[in-house]
Amino acid sequence: MKTNLIFLFFVSLFASRLAEAQHKVNTPYYEMRVCWAAEGKLPDLLKAYQENIVKLLEKHHIKSVGYWVPADNKESKLVCLFSYPNVEARETAWKNMGKDPAWKKTKLALEPSGLVTKIESSFFLETDYSPANFSSQVGRVFELRIYTTTHYNLGLLNARFRNHTLALFSKYGMTNLLYMTPVGKDNNLTYFLSHASAEAAKASFTAFVADEGWKKAKDASELLANGPITSDIKSEFLVPTDFSPWR
Repeated sequence: MKTNLIFLFFVSLFASRLAEAQHKVNTPYYEMRVCWAAEGKLPDLLKAYQENIVKLLEKHHIKSVGYWVPADNKESKLVCLFSYPNVEARETAWKNMGKDPAWKKTKLALEPSGLVTKIESSFFLETDYSPANFSSQVGRVFELRIYTTTHYNLGLLNARFRNHTLALFSKYGMTNLLYMTPVGKDNNLTYFLSHASAEAAKASFTAFVADEGWKKAKDASELLANGPITSDIKSEFLVPTDFSPWR
């Protein structure tokens, strides 16, 4: 049985490379932008986005996918997700927005001396198995999960998610939303899930890791890699803002 699983992983790994190459030609180009608000300024930052920035982004064809704050927001963060047809569209959109007098005025308030202390952007493409489920549901909690793989093992991780993990997540009550890999990196998988609550997420993952199918898939992938295929996993629960299109 274990030999069969290893063979299937090997075949799926080869197939996944072909699927990924074909898929990335037409996949949206995502930008995850994280803003750290200055002390006591998070409400003002959220207000600036709600009243001005979201409209300016829309004006310049920058699609607002979602806006969240961490459930345990000790760092006063705002997490934004934008999408574009491609990288060239992003460059054009921000170039045009940079010339907009309304944006110039708003941007002054976002400088390090104003509402924010730091802004970081990362860029992503969808995986070929991502459901890209952008439907909204009131009251749920989002979970952002970031996996770092061991050397050369992103393909194995993608194969495991494609062939096993997504179905098992669904089996245990987790909703698969969006799976992405960062542009220019070959050791990272970033994805969004949703849950009824943080407590429900904990119960779901407890059941998931006890599943015999999961254990076999994990063992098979690690046998093929001669060790663990992930070196780090980060998880953060996110709450959508009032102005987030994706809720």
